[in-house]
Amino acid sequence: MTDALTLTAAATATTTTTELPDIIDALAAIQPGSPQALARDRRPEARTHAQGSFQALFVPANTADVSLAERAAVALFVARLHDQPEAAAFYGALLRETGGGPGLEPLIVAEATSAAGAGPYGTFHADNKAESVDGPVYSVDSVEAAYALGDRLAAALEHAHLLVLHPRDASREHLGKLLEVGWSTTGIVTLSQLISFLTFQLRVAEGLRVIGVHADTGAGARAAAHDLDQLARQAAAAARHRSGSHADTPSTAVGASTVERLPEAPRVTQPARFTREPLGWKPWLEPLPATEFTQQHRDALIEPDRIHMPYFRLLARDPEALRERTLTDLDIFFNTDAGLPRAEREVAAAASSRFTGCVFCASVHARFAVEQGAAADDVQRLLDEGVRASFGERWDAIIGATVALTSTPPRFSDAEVAALEEAGLGALELLDVVQAGAFFNWANRLMLSLGEPSA
Repeated sequence: MTDALTLTAAATATTTTTELPDIIDALAAIQPGSPQALARDRRPEARTHAQGSFQALFVPANTADVSLAERAAVALFVARLHDQPEAAAFYGALLRETGGGPGLEPLIVAEATSAAGAGPYGTFHADNKAESVDGPVYSVDSVEAAYALGDRLAAALEHAHLLVLHPRDASREHLGKLLEVGWSTTGIVTLSQLISFLTFQLRVAEGLRVIGVHADTGAGARAAAHDLDQLARQAAAAARHRSGSHADTPSTAVGASTVERLPEAPRVTQPARFTREPLGWKPWLEPLPATEFTQQHRDALIEPDRIHMPYFRLLARDPEALRERTLTDLDIFFNTDAGLPRAEREVAAAASSRFTGCVFCASVHARFAVEQGAAADDVQRLLDEGVRASFGERWDAIIGATVALTSTPPRFSDAEVAALEEAGLGALELLDVVQAGAFFNWANRLMLSLGEPSA
C-alpha cells in the first residue's frame, strides 16, 4: 500500500471546501486549548476530512440525485435515533433552512420517536445465529405520514432506520424498493454514505463530549441551541451557494428520469463464520464503469489500483464523499504520531465489526491487527467468542468502550472513560479509541447495505 500519510498530504493540497466552523467541535462543545481540542490537532487530517465529509454530503456541488432538504430530513431522523440532542437541534435547524416546510420537522421527529430502539438488531448470517437480536422493524405506516413525506422520503427514512438499527439485516431487495420509488443508483450511494457518515460523526462527537465531562474541562458542556441554529444557517447558505439550489422540498426533489432496476443478483458463497481469511465482496448495485471515470473520480480513489475494486467503483458514484471518507480513514488508522498503537486501533475496528455483524470488515481488520503485532490467538478468540470475551485490562477497556460507542444509541459513559484511563490511556489514545471504533460504524454500514461478502 502506498504510504498513507504521503497520500493524505498530497490530496489535502487540492482540497477545496467552503469554510465552516468544525461541526464535531460544535456538537461536542469542544473549547480551544482543551485536551480534546489538542488531541484532535494531533490528528489534523482526520479533523479536516471529517469536516470535509460533512461538507461533501451537506454542502454538495450537485443536488440532482438527493436534494438539500432530503439530506437534512434524513439527518434529523438519524440524530433522533441516536438520541443526540445537539445533533437533532442542528439538523432540525438545517432542515428548516433548506426548505423542509413548517410541518416536516415535527413529522420527522414523531416518526423517529416511534421508530426508536436500542440496537444493533438483526440476524447473524455466520455460525453465530445465537447472537441474533430481534428488534422493531420500521415502516411509514400511517396514511397521513406517507402522504406528507412522499414515497421518496418515506423510503429514505426506512433505509436510514435499517442502516442505523438493523445494519446486518440489509438486503438487495431493500435497495430495489428505493429504486422503485425513484431513487437513482447514484442517489442511493449518496444516501447510504450520508447515513453511514452520520453514525461516525455522532459517535465521535458523543465520545469527545463524554471525555470532556469526565475531565471536567468544560469541553463537554451542552452546546447552546442558538449557536447550532447559526451554524445551520451558515451551512444552508453555503450549500445553496455551492450547488446553485434554492430551498427545495423532498417531494419536489429531482430523482431519476426513469426507474432504474437492480442488476442481476451476484453469485456468492456465504462465509460460514467470522474469519481472518481473505473474503471477497460483491455489490448489489452497478458500480461506475471504469470507462466512465473522470479525473475527479480517479482522484477520489486516492490509490489508483482501487479502480479494479467494485466497492470503490460503486462509492465513486459520489466522488467527493468517497475522497473525504478515504482521507479521514487514513489519518485515523495510519497516523502514528504517538497515541494508540496501530494494532490496538485495528482491534477496535475488528471489535466494532464483530459486534455490528460485518463479517467482511471483521476479517480485514482482524488480519491487520495480527500483522501489526496483536496476538493471533487473542484476535481469533475475539472473532470466535465475540466482544464479551476477556483479554486483560487494556484490551477489555478498549473493546468495552468500542462496544458502548457502537451501540445505538451510544451508551459510552464516564465508566468507559475511567476504565480506559485506568488501563493507561491518555488524551490522544482516548481520541484514537473513539475515532477507530466510530469509523467502523461508517464502514460496516456501507459494506452491509450495498453488497455482501463471499468466501
